[in-house]
Amino acid sequence: MSNRLAEGAAAPDFTLPDSNGNAVSLSDFRGKRVVVYFYPNAGTPGCTKQACDFRDNLAALNDAGFAVVGISPNKPEKLAKFVADEGLTFPLLSDENREVLTAWGAFGEKQNYGRTVMGVIRSTFVIDPDGKIEKAMYNVRATGHVAKLRRDLKV
Repeated sequence: MSNRLAEGAAAPDFTLPDSNGNAVSLSDFRGKRVVVYFYPNAGTPGCTKQACDFRDNLAALNDAGFAVVGISPNKPEKLAKFVADEGLTFPLLSDENREVLTAWGAFGEKQNYGRTVMGVIRSTFVIDPDGKIEKAMYNVRATGHVAKLRRDLKV
């Protein structure tokens, strides 16, 4: 099992390619609050629901001072198709070697239909302007998660 990050800890920095192959770093968001969410697989029903919920709530989150970034182990080409198919308007980053997923505790053992498997643990983090973890949520549900996050953040 990978280590879980605690609220108040420094968020591990990363630089990953987005759906267009451009490098995006967590440090690019320094001075802003950012929601970083990890999801298993672009284009699957749960991940599509979650991404579209973030898309549909992005204006309210942005207006409240939050940027949104999604990370999965998918290749940039698959992310580009997902962005185009769903009209996503925030960066999706590719962590093919799962190093960032692992560093954030979002890859490891999880339950899938009653079996223990290795995979992406659907997780969401809120990072403060100084790069510290304000909120760490593991094993979140795809459906209803963004609404709960907005309630928690009072957005």
